[in-house]
Amino acid sequence: MRNRILVYGYGNPGRQDDGLGPALVERLEGEHIPGVATDSNYQLQVEDAVAVSQSDTVIFVDAAASGDEPFTFSEVKPSSETTFTTHSVSPGSVLALCNDLYQKKVRAYVLAIRGYGWEFVEELTPLAEKNLNEAFLFLRHRIDDLIIDGS
Repeated sequence: MRNRILVYGYGNPGRQDDGLGPALVERLEGEHIPGVATDSNYQLQVEDAVAVSQSDTVIFVDAAASGDEPFTFSEVKPSSETTFTTHSVSPGSVLALCNDLYQKKVRAYVLAIRGYGWEFVEELTPLAEKNLNEAFLFLRHRIDDLIIDGS
């Protein structure tokens, strides 16, 4: 059976590099990869547990204001820690809700793409655009691996 993958990008495209997550998802949508669903929003919300529960693997994509360049890729586990407000939730909290509400355990990762500018501009900085390109190539290969053997 094919591994169902959800790639969920979040961030605000109107705040320069904060839009890296949705930008990557937009690029990935152009690939039309069987078994891969995409979604994006300004932030994660409790309702996202529904979409996550319908997948085997989820890759959350967000901008990072600090950390390694061009990106980091790490596994994320469910977190019962209350890290959400009325407006947003962490990837770990979404996974915990998915598990608690739908009894579904999903393998999950965070792809954090390094960003540099956060002004009210609807354009990525040149360095963030370069990091986005590298993250996209990495993710495209990683998706192929996940589809083939699920790891």
